[in-house]
Amino acid sequence: MADVTINKSLPTPGRYLPGLLLTGVIATAALLLGNQPSFTGLGLSALTLAIVIGMVLGNSLYPPLSTFCDSGVLLAKQRLLRLGIVLYGFRLTFQQIADVGASGIVIDLLTLSSTFFLACWLGQRWLKLDRETCWLIGAGSSICGAAAVLATEPVIKAQTSKVAVAIATVVLFGTLAIFIWPLLWPLAHHFWPALSAAQFGIYTGSTVHEVAQVVAAGHAIAPQTENAAVITKMLRVMLLAPFLLLLSARLRQLVPQQQEGKRALAFPWFALLFIAVALFNSFHLLPARWIAAIEQVDTLLLAMAMAALGLTTHISALKQAGIRPLLLGLLLFIWLMLGGGALNLLVHHFMP
Repeated sequence: MADVTINKSLPTPGRYLPGLLLTGVIATAALLLGNQPSFTGLGLSALTLAIVIGMVLGNSLYPPLSTFCDSGVLLAKQRLLRLGIVLYGFRLTFQQIADVGASGIVIDLLTLSSTFFLACWLGQRWLKLDRETCWLIGAGSSICGAAAVLATEPVIKAQTSKVAVAIATVVLFGTLAIFIWPLLWPLAHHFWPALSAAQFGIYTGSTVHEVAQVVAAGHAIAPQTENAAVITKMLRVMLLAPFLLLLSARLRQLVPQQQEGKRALAFPWFALLFIAVALFNSFHLLPARWIAAIEQVDTLLLAMAMAALGLTTHISALKQAGIRPLLLGLLLFIWLMLGGGALNLLVHHFMP
């Protein structure tokens, strides 16, 4: 993480207020813009808009204010992010697994694991990228875009610049998928007439990066496609928690024992809480209006975290990363389109 100057002139609670207010204002603006048809039609979620606004301000107006705001900005980027991931569990239920069926579960598992391992192999072996960048881009491409990148960051303790590069990469190619996937439907149906709109929805939900992008792409095809795509995507999001637990275990194996104290390896407790919340939500104990309110608060928290990330991201760091992260994102995008399609057809053939 980048070093920052923290304002200690204010009392402990007071020093967080300026940064929290700033990220809150950015997040609110992103939420308002994200509800406009011109943005929703492009599949641009409030999270994507929040980091864009944050980056614009972070490289223009924010530096003179950083002394007063850094404490609250860091709080939003770290603590509020974890809370937002936990509350994300209220969007999911274990009943959704049954709705997708065994074939959808298998497809999600195969797509996630193959995409992440491909990111590690291509990124480190061919493109000579560092491990953290490969893991972040792999997580975002294989699970749920920017939210997965943000959730992976506290586990591997990646630098802010690497997180920003990964988010920019998955947002770029996820946005392209909104326009390309609807064009693939008539082509796929021509070569495989038995392929249903619902099955193409499973393909969409298992391969497109973010939830908002899945909704936009599925909606452009058919209602059956959109419904199947969203359910498949939410199941894919649910796999985020076990992914983080496995990644944490793998990191402990890679870091030498004598360095553990210095690195302070983190166990992603928030991932376990995420599963617990989803399990609780499966019993439908809370009224629908409460769940809707919690989801709105959760979106605000995640948007504030994205705004904080944007404010602490410097364009010079993105330029320094070069074209290789984008090339990795492109290769994974092609794999999701073609390889993900092949996996879907294979599973549907053996598990009709």
